[in-house]
This record gives sequence, C-alpha cells and structure tokens, in this order.
Amino acid sequence: MQKILIANRGEIACRIIRTAKSMGIKTVAIYSQVDHLLPHVDMADEAYCIGNAPSRESYLNIDKIIGIAKDCGADAIHPGYGFLSEKADFAKAVTGAGLIFIGPSADVIHCMGDKLEAKALAKSANVTLVPGSTSALSNIAEAREFARQHGYPVLLKAAAGGGGKGMRVVTNDLGLQEGFERARSEALSAFGDERVFIEKYIETPRHIEIQILADQHGNVIHLGERDCSLQRRHQKVVEESPSPFVSPTLRQEIAHQAVALAKKVGYTSAGTVEFIVSPTGEFYFLEMNTRLQVEHPVTEAVYGLDLVEWMIRIARGEKLTLKQADMQPSGHAIEVRLYAEDPSAGFLPSAGKLIQFRPPHSPAIRFDCGFTEGDQVSIYYDPMIAKVIAHAPTRPQALTNIIQYLDEILIKGLVSNQDFLIRLLRTADVQDGNYHTHYIQEQLGHLVGETATVTPDDLTLFAQAAMAIQAPSLSEQKFVVIMGKTILNDQRCDASLTWLYQKQLFTLLYQEQQFIGRHHYHNGIHEITINGLTQSMRVIDSRHWPSMQHLKFKNTSSDNKIVKAPMPGTIIALPIFVGQTVKKDEPLAIIEAMKMENVLKASQEGTISEICVKSGDSLVRDQVIVRFA
Repeated sequence: MQKILIANRGEIACRIIRTAKSMGIKTVAIYSQVDHLLPHVDMADEAYCIGNAPSRESYLNIDKIIGIAKDCGADAIHPGYGFLSEKADFAKAVTGAGLIFIGPSADVIHCMGDKLEAKALAKSANVTLVPGSTSALSNIAEAREFARQHGYPVLLKAAAGGGGKGMRVVTNDLGLQEGFERARSEALSAFGDERVFIEKYIETPRHIEIQILADQHGNVIHLGERDCSLQRRHQKVVEESPSPFVSPTLRQEIAHQAVALAKKVGYTSAGTVEFIVSPTGEFYFLEMNTRLQVEHPVTEAVYGLDLVEWMIRIARGEKLTLKQADMQPSGHAIEVRLYAEDPSAGFLPSAGKLIQFRPPHSPAIRFDCGFTEGDQVSIYYDPMIAKVIAHAPTRPQALTNIIQYLDEILIKGLVSNQDFLIRLLRTADVQDGNYHTHYIQEQLGHLVGETATVTPDDLTLFAQAAMAIQAPSLSEQKFVVIMGKTILNDQRCDASLTWLYQKQLFTLLYQEQQFIGRHHYHNGIHEITINGLTQSMRVIDSRHWPSMQHLKFKNTSSDNKIVKAPMPGTIIALPIFVGQTVKKDEPLAIIEAMKMENVLKASQEGTISEICVKSGDSLVRDQVIVRFA
C-alpha cells in the first residue's frame, strides 16, 4: 500500500493523513469547491476538487472518487466516518475497481447497516435485544398496534440509519402520526431509504459502546468501552473511557457479546458495537458501526494505540499482534465535540467564518481539528469544528484539564457550544459520573443562555472582572456594575487582571483563586465569559450614577409579528396557509440544515398574513419566513 485516497474532509481527513504519513504512505485529499482552503487539502501530498458544495455532488459521488483514485495511482481508499463510510455500494465499487477498501467487507457493511438485518444477526449470536418489530413498518396502524401491546414511550428508527437521523421518540398516540412521517421523511433524505421500524424505548439509559479490532485471519479483540451517554438530539457531544458507570463484570459481559457478534458476521477492521444499558445494568444491542467512530481518540488515549494505523495494517492483510490479555486501560480519557451550533436555540446548527480561532497548545490535550482561523464553517456539512481530548491518570484530573482548555479557546465569528460544554462538564452530576442519555435535555434550562444558574458569588466575580478591565489603576474608586436587572452599588475592584491575548483572553486573580475568562467590548458593554457563564455588563463611576439613572434606554425587543429563519438551510415543508390561525407551538415550517430536519414552531397564537418563502427555497439566517397579522 503506497498511496491512500481519503474520501472525506476536515478533521478526520487530517487525522488519517497524519497516520499515513507516519507509516511512509503517500496521501491524496479530495475537496468540494467550498473546502479548497481547508487544512486537509494542504496536508495531503496531492489534492483534487471533487465537485460542488452539496454532498451528493462531491463527497457522495462514488464514480468521481474512484475515478480520481485510479487516475492518481492510489491503491487504497479510507472512507473516514460519515459520507460513504457505511455505504456497502461504495466498498463494493472500491474493491471492484481493484483498490483496497480500508474497512470491513461490503457484505458486512450491508448486513449491519440495515438495522433490521443487524438485529436478526445479533439474535443469532445470542446478543440481547430490546423488544421491537422484526420488519419495517408498512403503515401507521402497525406502529399503533405495537404501542398498544408494549406501551409508550416507543422509538421510531430508520432501518438504514444512524447518527440520530430518522429517529423519533413518541410518548403518546397524538405524536405517533407526526413522528412516523418525520422519521420516514428524514430517513429518505439522509439515507435514500424511508423504511422505519419501532422499538420499546428504554428510558434514562446509558449509551455504552465496545471498540473492536478484527483481522482477516479470524482474530478479534475488544478495547474496552466508551460511555457516550451525554447527547443532544440523539447525537453524542461528550464521550469518555472507561465509563464511570460500568463495573468490571458488566464490562466483561458486554464485551463478550460484542466480540461474539463480530465473529458471527466475519468482521474485519476497526468497528464499534453499541448498547443501551438500563439504570439497573440490563443491556441491549443498539447497532454496529462498521467504521471508525468520531470518538475513537478516547480509546487510543487509554490503550496507547493508533486505530487508524491498525485499520491500514489489517487492510494490508497483517495479523493482529495484540493479545486480549494485554489490553489494559491506562488512566482516563474524555472527549468533547466543539460544534458550530446554538444551544440556546435547540442546538440549531450555525455557519459562518471563523474570524478568530485560537486554540491553545497544551501537553495535556489532544486537539483534532479540520479548520484554521479564517476558514468557513459551511451549511452543507456536519457543524463539528473540532474534538478536544484530555487524558490523565484520573477522571477528576482529565475533567479539570479539558475544562481549562475549553476556557482558553478563542472563537469569534459564529455561534458555538463552547460555553455550554464548560457548564455541562462543571455540573455536579457530570463530575460524579451520574448522568444518562436524557441528562442534557432534562437540565437544559440550567445549562443554556440566561437561565443558566448564576450564583451571587458568580455575580461578584463578574463584577470584579469588569472593574479590573475598565479601571485597573483606580482600585480606590467605587463603581456601579449593571448586569441586566441586577445593580451592584458601591463596588471596589479587589482583583488583578492579566491579559493573555489582545484584550480578549485574560486571567483574573481574586481571593487567592485564578480564573480564565474571555472578553468582548462593544458600545460601552463588557461581555465576559468565565466558567462557561456569560454576562453582559456596564461599569459606571459611582459619582455619575445618580444622573445616569434618569437616562432611558432603547427597547431592543424583536418584532413578534415576524418569524425569521434561525439558521441557514432549505425549506422542505410549509404546513400552513395565509389566513390560518395557528396556536403556540404549532409547526410553521420544516427546515433542513446540515443533514437534519428542524421544525420551526409558533411562539404564540396568531393569524398568518403572509408566507414569504416556498418549499425548496434556500434560506439565510434571519430571513423572514412568515408574517402575522
């Protein structure tokens, strides 16, 4: 194997290129027209434009990818994750063209990619299954009958799906019809296959997955588990290994079933078997991912292995030299996914230019990223910016290191989940390892935006930071600090502040504790972020405060007669008409953005006077969609 084409983009393409180069293998990158400036293009030995921005015209174009591989003399293709990585037709086309596919066989990808066929195979391997249908639902009546027999809640899932797409949790008869239609529509859009099936929904489970490695000579080992229970919209945002929930006995039982399934299907390469585990320890097969997982670095950290290297070695026909008895985890690893998304708006994907993007360098952190400052996060692809991975001797130290690193990242130009991640990791439950797959949704009000918990001590700390920024040399002066409706009178600055980067990143020493913060100043307002919390505030000399109280400030509240697009995307449905009276939370539009369908609902009751878009229209952020009378 002399030259590998990476059929992917961004972070994972960079990741694969690094390992291939360390093995002396030349690399070939592909890129869409909007990705021509991304780092993976420069990192590779060769790079070729694959087409226009939409995935179907670029990263999903099998014929074009294989044509480039043949023309440039590549002898193997690594699919990364997402895009074509779990498409059996792609693996078959690669091998049919005389190239090596770095992954499992097309037959295995096909049978495990079809969730119904995968369930049947898992059952034959004595893997525990959750109660559910054994075939695709033909109509809504079949779904209602299952729900009647097994009770709510139930889960509708795409037969060809994964990654949270084509998945709907339904809690009553009323929501079953819409859930069925939305799951089928999203499945068809994401996978070209509208088949869905139904399962009993296991409430408050852990999401535990087992990493496996299998060669072409019948050898299979596992590399422990990853706990991926912290999720939003059925997609992972935090992963860790080992799991703080899994006991040695439970680990052995789950891993035994994962290895049994891999042997049953004749698996080769790196793969992951996913399970859901109830609070009392009962576990059920969820799915098998026949590819490299996004979260593979946490396993690499605790086991000291390079999974991409082993995928390449296995694809070359090498035998596994790793022995199961020698596979013992060392320390603890935690990964978070830094997304361009707005947690305060239901985690709607964001897009835009990374005007400033300054991740610090730390020996305690692995930072896997496919962007640099000035790059554009496109609306056409997954909104992940980077992965941050901490590895330390203990879980508390890994948490401390990753929180500190997140605090120090500078991101300007788009909305991200940076502060949300910090707040999440600081919660007592996450610190104690006491969480489940619904934890984020349940705690959202305490984690997001203005409703995030702010204590009196937090307010004092923010006030000290603002005063230290505005008047560091006037420690004897008294100030009034205004934060929303909170007014702190007669405040003295008792903190010292040191700038780390151009008055945007600072350290604050207050009451013998050091804090890291970020700062933005505009029109007299300090916007300060500390510990994942953000406050906007004014600092006023106490001598001027009496006269300032008589000033009237402009009301900046938005027009509640207009509904705007919360993100760029495409209108795929408008279930409304002019003159219709809609109630609060009634659907107004369905917007497809970054491979997900998002339902835009009415914030209040009203009568529609104008619909400003039509199905199929492309949207920019804040574009007017509907006007109310």
